[in-house]
Amino acid sequence: MTSTNLALFELRRLLLLKMIILAALGTLIVALLFIQLGHGAYYESSREQQSLRRVRIPAVRGKIYDRRGVCLADNVPDYGVALYLEEFRLTRKRQNTAEVISQAIQQVAAVIGQGPKIDQQQIKSHLASRRALPLVAWHNADERTIARLMETGARLKGVDILVEAERVYPHGAALAHLLGYVEIAATQSEDDELFHYYLSDLTGKTGIEKQFDELLAGRAGGRLLQVDVTGFKHAETALRESVPGSDLKLAIDLRIQQVAEQVLSDTAGAVVVVDPRNGDVLAMASAPGYDPNWFCSTITTENWTKLTADSRKPLFNRALSGLYAPGSTFKPVVALAALEQGVDRHLTLNCPGYFELGNQQFACYQGKSHGQTDFRRAIRVSCNVFFYQAALKCRLDGLYQMALACGLGQKTGISLPGESAGFLPSRAWKRRTLGEAWRDGDTCNLAIGQGPIQVTPLQMAMLTAAIANGGTLYQPRVVLATRRAGLLQRKPDELEFQEIPPVVIRRIHFSQEHLELVRNGLRDVIQDEEGTGRLARLSGLVMAGKTGTAEYGRKGAGQQHAWMLLFAPFDEPRYAVAIVLDDAISGGISAGPRLRALMQEIFALEGSG
Repeated sequence: MTSTNLALFELRRLLLLKMIILAALGTLIVALLFIQLGHGAYYESSREQQSLRRVRIPAVRGKIYDRRGVCLADNVPDYGVALYLEEFRLTRKRQNTAEVISQAIQQVAAVIGQGPKIDQQQIKSHLASRRALPLVAWHNADERTIARLMETGARLKGVDILVEAERVYPHGAALAHLLGYVEIAATQSEDDELFHYYLSDLTGKTGIEKQFDELLAGRAGGRLLQVDVTGFKHAETALRESVPGSDLKLAIDLRIQQVAEQVLSDTAGAVVVVDPRNGDVLAMASAPGYDPNWFCSTITTENWTKLTADSRKPLFNRALSGLYAPGSTFKPVVALAALEQGVDRHLTLNCPGYFELGNQQFACYQGKSHGQTDFRRAIRVSCNVFFYQAALKCRLDGLYQMALACGLGQKTGISLPGESAGFLPSRAWKRRTLGEAWRDGDTCNLAIGQGPIQVTPLQMAMLTAAIANGGTLYQPRVVLATRRAGLLQRKPDELEFQEIPPVVIRRIHFSQEHLELVRNGLRDVIQDEEGTGRLARLSGLVMAGKTGTAEYGRKGAGQQHAWMLLFAPFDEPRYAVAIVLDDAISGGISAGPRLRALMQEIFALEGSG
């Protein structure tokens, strides 16, 4: 090949290579134009999504007040010492981020005079899952800690005070069972929008806190954080304010509640005080109790062991969920049932201290003989023999229907979780469960509130209220009013409470003449020297009531619950009360003096305004 041909060949090769390069560049340019112009919006959106992080901001929980405006459940600021991690960039490759932050925490600890409350593993966990958020190294910082940080804060990189809301119950154990307690919500709800960082709410676990959790919780807000490639916060691009939870005003009077709890301070039992004019629950005490503040962050193992190892079950709400045989406090229901079934109101029966039914013998209380006894005296002295026979005259069906009308054997409908319905035995129940027919002996046991019948203290308080007010059975009203902060863009304290009206379950249809006979017998229980509840008597105040002693456990073991029902003043009742003591001597001896102390304090409070 000549030199001319060789040069021409090389020239053609270079031209071909040039064309290939130009074609490749053209293809690349076309592809870039296609990506940038055709799909630019898609990739821009994807870039923003990768660099933005949604952070959920919990709402401040609503407050709970008593009927006089005393705060029962509040929120206080939790001042935390926080480190803003975006300011801790690595300066040396040999150090990792966790070590740098750990060293910073040691510096802060030296300044505030407190040892670190967070370890290396917790630091690493935060970096792995919440790097864009500040790391709270100390919670509940006191004034001294904050002052020291203010003095030396300029020398501490990335350290600041972070304020969060913490639930607190100012009156400690008072109202623990009714208010309940809160815990940190464990996980994100399926209904929540997607958050990269889910800062949990406090959620109600028991009591009012649980029943009205949705109202109290409010609505969470959110922040959009822009993060860099390493996951550290770069800027905050948007903020949606949270909406505070709604406030509740309870029917409870804290002063009466505290007196009721004092009455039970040395025993296990329950007290319920209601207003018979509208069903307002003025006090609901269960003993022993607990301090709900223990649960507000994370309960310690020591405190949890104390609560769960106590055989008296301090977490159990006896007033609402406790099931007891009513004993002789059931006798007013028996009297009303017999009278309504046509038994002569002037009926007089002899009590020799026992009642024979076939080959069975049913004793009067402690075998005491009451002689000739009518309805009024039978209530006054709590004569078992009279009520055995009165119950047999009206039979089980009459008893069952009257007890049902008075609210027994069913839930009261109170707006609290965990209420027990109690139990009313029937013919069908005995045949179904025991395979036996109902016998007259069963009716005799039921007549004195023994056997399978079970009631709650709350049910007995509402029954007492119905007898006191003339026959109106109310639904217990525990929440008096609500203040919904989310309805208007205003602070909760600037809004008015909206009252929740009382609810009537039913009007019990019995003769007022019969009711007055029973009411007079109940007045004699306290006011008459022969009355079983005379130890509850107060000078200058006419009250009515009924004592009761109910056996439980193994027959003959001597285990007894002590009951007493009471309403006052007799002519215009404003209070209806039920008390039960888990282990006691009798209703008159054990419960009577406690109710005397309770009512004395309640009426003293009325005088003090």
